[in-house]
Amino acid sequence: MKKNAIGLVLACGILVSGIAIFDVNLIAPAQAAHELEARNILRGKELYDENCASCHGANLAGQKNWQSKGADGIAPAPPHDETGHTWHHDNQLLFDYTKLGGQKLLAARGVENYNSGMPGFVGLLEDDDIWDILGYIHSTWPKRVQDIQAARNQPHK
Repeated sequence: MKKNAIGLVLACGILVSGIAIFDVNLIAPAQAAHELEARNILRGKELYDENCASCHGANLAGQKNWQSKGADGIAPAPPHDETGHTWHHDNQLLFDYTKLGGQKLLAARGVENYNSGMPGFVGLLEDDDIWDILGYIHSTWPKRVQDIQAARNQPHK
């Protein structure tokens, strides 16, 4: 395993600071927003519809009361449109969260016992499929939001 320094991570409304340990074979390195350029947006939408829309909504609107945890301690799926917080995160976090799932990713970053409803798609979706889905989601945001999100991406060392 390799250690990668991680600054601050905002995930599901939790601010985490620390060092993450990842198996580099599980994640695809982000390269300062370039991974969302020239994506297959139509394929990304198809994959989103097949794998994500059942929770996050066909129109990326998320579930009701997504900012509050339910009785089971799990927050409903957030929207992926500009009204949600997806665009607040850098590409690498979005990719890792999708591939590994919320609970596994947050545990790897030192957040123990976080009950996340986000499943991991490792073994179900190829890395390029995940990037195409993220490219589709990104393509739906207004340019202003795209620019803000792109600025959150820095080369990972």
